[in-house]
Amino acid sequence: MPETTQPNQESSGNVMVDSPDIQPGGGGCVSSGGVVSKSIHCDVFDDLIEVIHSTAREKGFWPENRTHSECIALIHSEVSEALEALRHGNPPDDKIPQFSGAEAELADTIIRILDMAGGFHLDVGGALVAKLAYNQTRPYKHGKEF
Repeated sequence: MPETTQPNQESSGNVMVDSPDIQPGGGGCVSSGGVVSKSIHCDVFDDLIEVIHSTAREKGFWPENRTHSECIALIHSEVSEALEALRHGNPPDDKIPQFSGAEAELADTIIRILDMAGGFHLDVGGALVAKLAYNQTRPYKHGKEF
C-alpha cells in the first residue's frame, strides 16, 4: 500500500491526478486537463449512486438480506452479457437500440457497481480518483507482459 500524504494542491484548490497522494475517501472528480477538484467531492458519482440505488430499492431489488456476494455476482453477470454481445457481432441492444449490446451491458455493469456502492455505503468515486492517481505512478504495463 502506498504511503498517504496530504494532497498536492495548486493555487486553484485543485489536485493533480498524477499525484499519488489523494486521500482515501476524500472524494473529488476528474475534470478537464487531468485535474481532480476536491470541492466537487464526486458530486456526479454521489448523484448517480443516489438515483440508481433509490430506483433499485423502489423496484424491489434490495431485500433486507442482500449480500456483497450477490451484488458481485450481478456485476459479473452484466460483464458476461457484454462479452456475449461482442461474441454475437455486437448488435443494437434490444431495449435501447441506439446503443450496441456491449455499450448497454457495460452501462448495466456500472449501474450494478454504483447500486452496490449505494447499498453498502462504499466510496467508489473517491476510490476511482485515488486509483487514477496511483496508476499514473506505475510503470509501463505495470511491469507485466500483458
